Amino acid sequence: MAKNTSKKIKELRGEKPSKVTNEELNKIQSIIKDINQAQLEIGSLEVKKNQLIRYVDNFHNQMALLRDDIEKTYGTSDVNIKDGTINYNRNE
Repeated sequence: MAKNTSKKIKELRGEKPSKVTNEELNKIQSIIKDINQAQLEIGSLEVKKNQLIRYVDNFHNQMALLRDDIEKTYGTSDVNIKDGTINYNRNE
């Protein structure tokens, strides 16, 4: 209680407090901790995202190579992906 009275006396004198309350400090620290944790998680997700982008790019490259091989072998790369039927151009 003396602490609270001392604070009021300082306020009456026009003195500004030198510290926030422990409750306010705990809230500040908790919020900063949550922000840091969220930023860490965002960073982790960004790394995963970049890895997946590289995987997808690799799959596209593999598909392009396979498409070229199929076109060389069959004269077309138009294949039904459900049953493997080659769809030749009707003009051929």
